[in-house]
This record gives sequence, C-alpha cells and structure tokens, in this order.
Amino acid sequence: MSLTDLASVLWRSRELLEMLLFKLEEEQLLLASNRSRWLSHATREVEVVLDQIRQTEVIRAAYSQDVAVELGLSPDASLGELADAAPDPWSELLHQHRKAFLMLTSEIRALADVNRDLLTAGQRAARETMLAFAETVETYGPQGQTVSGAVRRPTLVDEAI
Repeated sequence: MSLTDLASVLWRSRELLEMLLFKLEEEQLLLASNRSRWLSHATREVEVVLDQIRQTEVIRAAYSQDVAVELGLSPDASLGELADAAPDPWSELLHQHRKAFLMLTSEIRALADVNRDLLTAGQRAARETMLAFAETVETYGPQGQTVSGAVRRPTLVDEAI
C-alpha cells in the first residue's frame, strides 16, 4: 500500500518546513541585529530549502493521488480527507501530519511577515539616509506619486552611526 510512501514523504516535508522556519529565524536575527553582511547567504539558504520543498511537494502530490484512488476518493482529495478515509493507525498518523503542517505554515507565515517588515524598514532607512546626503527630500504628490522636493537645509550627521 502506498500509505507507507505517503507517510515517508510527509515526514520529509515536515522536516523541510521546520528547516525553513529555522532559516527564516536566522534571517530575522540578522535583520534585527543590522548584520546585513550575511543576509545574502541567509536568503540563499531560504531559497534552497524552498526549492527542496517544491521538489518534495511534487512527490507528495503523486503519492497522495495514489492513496486517494486506493481509498476510493477523488485523486485531488485533501490530507484531511485521506486521514478520515484511511484505516488505523494511518488515520491518526495522517491527522497528526495535517495538524503539524497547519501549525508550521502558520509560524512560517508570521515569521516571513516580520522579516518582510524588517527588510522594508531597513530599505526605507537606507533610502532616507542616501537622500539626506544628496540634499533632497522625497515626498508624495497629490496623486500619491513620489516627487523630489527642494534642496534641504544643512543637517548634522552623527558620525558614530
């Protein structure tokens, strides 16, 4: 029965999602501590894990379709539907996988949102700093577009930054 194969690929998917969560947390630590030197490496590692997840997802989909057909379900049955139709002990195992996937994806989504916010704030700060040195100010025009303002007056720069 291909339930064994499906369970194996689900374990692999969970491991990869946990690795993605770890890599996102690493990325967040770098962003929060303003240590941008290694940010490109952390981002590349996230992309590598995402690629592995995509590859595993293709295999999981194939096994899920096989199991669905074996259980008399539609080939596009969800993991919850597979778990409900599977015999014991597979039913409990598939329900546990589903619960773990829901929890992991929720954590990943929240961490990715925080990282995105940190990246946006960092980009905004760098842009404002560059504009200060260029002695111009960017503001918003009446239609919401970005426009350059007049030349700024002299400003003090804290060299300790």
